[in-house]
Amino acid sequence: MQRLKLIARNALRHKLRSALTVAGLVVAILAFGFLQTVVKAWYAGADAASNTTLVVRNATSLVFPLPLSYQGKIRAIDGVTRVAYANWFGGVYQDPKNFFPQFAVSGESYLDIYTDYLLPAGQRKAFLRDRKGAIIGRKLADQYHFKIGDVIPLRGTIYPGQWDFVVRGIYEGRRPSTVTTQMFFHWDYLNETLVKSPPRRANQVGVYVVQIARPDQAAAVSAAIDATFKNSLAETLTETEKAFQLGFVAMSEAILLAIQAVSYVVIVIIMAVMANTMAMTARERYGEYATLKALGFSNGFVGMLIFAESLGIALLGGVLGVAATFPLADAFASTVGSILAGFKVSRDTVMLQLLAALVIGVVAAAIPAWRAARVRIVDGLRAIG
Repeated sequence: MQRLKLIARNALRHKLRSALTVAGLVVAILAFGFLQTVVKAWYAGADAASNTTLVVRNATSLVFPLPLSYQGKIRAIDGVTRVAYANWFGGVYQDPKNFFPQFAVSGESYLDIYTDYLLPAGQRKAFLRDRKGAIIGRKLADQYHFKIGDVIPLRGTIYPGQWDFVVRGIYEGRRPSTVTTQMFFHWDYLNETLVKSPPRRANQVGVYVVQIARPDQAAAVSAAIDATFKNSLAETLTETEKAFQLGFVAMSEAILLAIQAVSYVVIVIIMAVMANTMAMTARERYGEYATLKALGFSNGFVGMLIFAESLGIALLGGVLGVAATFPLADAFASTVGSILAGFKVSRDTVMLQLLAALVIGVVAAAIPAWRAARVRIVDGLRAIG
């Protein structure tokens, strides 16, 4: 208890210096956790991907569609249990800045594959019955204050015109990482309209979503699907859902690496600042450390005082930085939730923040503690006065 009092009094001897050091640590740990959360959010879709789901797209590019007639052939391949399909819609709600993903999907078959979208049975039936019906995620509903029965008007970009959809269901996520910022509506409704206007765009799907029986069948089933459509007018590229998601992440990989690098640079900078603070503290107290040694205290005790003070300051700043990360992340997520749907501070991020604070405290105290422990009694007492 006496040692703790001594350490606390030492830390509070220069209150302004300690307060500024803690403030710098809070900012650094907050920035580190925030940037790490940004990186994790980009990978959220891939991390949540099922290992029994494959995505089939046009081998040339994702912008080129596939014929609807492929569905039956894919379903007939050994190992395939379900087949669904979807088109990216890309509509604008009121203003271009109101971005959220919209997909025209194959109704019940799509919902059967994505079981992480929890939809009440009554709402599911209402959606399947209504040709213009749509289901939206809880986060999207909260963001724009959508309710069951509301009409969502979208101005088409890929598919020009005014499109109106009726909210028939609001789905929840089975897991915290489940994306609930999307909108789904019937592919049939989109296709019926396309048949009447530009029929060449009708009966085309963006991607097929294929569910397989076992994860170890992924390679064989993918090869069988691509072989089925080899040398056709629309050859396919089949990959796991995770690989498909990572393909989008790879487009911005350089940016993500830069963000990660900046997050660690912040830690290195505050570590240097903290080390300078502890070095100043130790130099000011060489006379006191010499007195302690003269009274019989060991070198280890002197070094322990500096280490404990440094760790105490670092962990206090780390805990406050972690606490500040959550409200900042929530505020940021409410602003850009549609773009970074998985933006949530994870347990791993919190552990990294606390570990960073611990490392800062240890490294910052290492050299000052070593020097203080080795100071000679005569040299230290000479500095008094």
